[in-house]
Amino acid sequence: MKKIVFAALVFCFVVNTAFADSGCEAKAVSKDGKPLAGAAKNAFMKKCEKDAVSAACEAKAVSKDGKPLAGAAKAASMKKCESAAK
Repeated sequence: MKKIVFAALVFCFVVNTAFADSGCEAKAVSKDGKPLAGAAKNAFMKKCEKDAVSAACEAKAVSKDGKPLAGAAKAASMKKCESAAK
């Protein structure tokens, strides 16, 4: 049962990451409410996508028991997950 729930959570985060582009695109507006363009938009999109991947990897950083990882184990898991996402 735990494996099914874990697989469902992982699937949700993968799907969420796949749709991060559309979410980031919608958030790419200036303080005035105007859409960003050029270098500002590129910088915003890069940061937004990186944050989305980090959030998804953070959620995946759990032990076999389902407890969140910490310290070196978490760092290694995050590094592996983020490199796989690129």
